[in-house]
Amino acid sequence: QVQLVESGGGLVQAGGSLRLSCAASGRTFSSALMGWFRQAPGKEREFVAGISRSGGRTNYADSVKGRFTISRDNAKNMVYLQMNSLKPDDTAVYYCAARYESGTYVYTSATNYGFWGQGTQVTVSS
Repeated sequence: QVQLVESGGGLVQAGGSLRLSCAASGRTFSSALMGWFRQAPGKEREFVAGISRSGGRTNYADSVKGRFTISRDNAKNMVYLQMNSLKPDDTAVYYCAARYESGTYVYTSATNYGFWGQGTQVTVSS
């Protein structure tokens, strides 16, 4: 059974930074394509960033390019999301997701990820 546990959310002022972490367990972490998604109140869940199994390939939503960085540590079974220059529009619950099917493409649709964490709240005040 795959378990994903996010941490690192909180309240931050606009322009500030946060680092989200996701701890994975239950299956070989290096076999998982990992992604971060977010969902704001009244909105659909949206893709934020994704990273390939080796970490050599990443993908970002246009809204976060240049501000957010996804990374992973396969030795520690961890994936991270460094968020800089935060804006009030970044306020949402952030979810970690995993995909264990073969392939190298970094998917951006939530339907391609089979395992999800419980989410961590990020609130950016203006």
